[in-house]
Amino acid sequence: MHSLDFLKNRRRKRTRLFRALLLVLLACGLFPAPVASEVIGSVDTVFHMFSRDDDIVVEAFDDPDVGGVTCYLSRARKGGVKGMIGVAEDPSDASIMCVATGDVVVPERVKSGKADGDKVFKKGTSLVFKSMQVVRFYDRKRDVLVYMVYSDRVVEGSPKNSITCVKVQ
Repeated sequence: MHSLDFLKNRRRKRTRLFRALLLVLLACGLFPAPVASEVIGSVDTVFHMFSRDDDIVVEAFDDPDVGGVTCYLSRARKGGVKGMIGVAEDPSDASIMCVATGDVVVPERVKSGKADGDKVFKKGTSLVFKSMQVVRFYDRKRDVLVYMVYSDRVVEGSPKNSITCVKVQ
C-alpha cells in the first residue's frame, strides 16, 4: 500500500505536467506558426559524391497579412553529410521577388505603418542560431509594399540582403 506522501507527490507531478502543457498550448496560440513555403525547384551548385549536393532552392510563400501577394525566395542551401543530417549552416545568400497574384488587399494595420518591419517569413538556416527572414514595410507616399530578405545570427548577422516592391493598385 502506498503512503499518503506518495499520492501527494504523484498529484503534484500531474499538476506540473498539466500546467506545462497548458503553457505550451497558450504559447502556440499567442505566437502563430511561421508561414510555410512551397519548394518550386532547385539547381545543384556543388557536387558531393556520397551525400546531397549544395544547391539553390526556389521557394514561394504568400504574405499572411496582405492578400494577393506571393513572394519567391531563392536561397543557397549547404549539402554534404552535415547538410543531409541538418547540422550544416546555410550561406546568407538570398534573393527575393514578390508579385501581385490577385487583388492586393492591404489591411489598415499595415497601411498605418504599425506593422512596418513585421516578419512575414522565417526559415532556420542552421541547427540553432541562424535564420533567414523576410520583413515587410509600407511606403505610404508611393503606395508600395517593400519586402526585404536578410539573414541573422544570435551573435552576428549578415549585411547581405535583397529587396523587392509590390505596387498597391
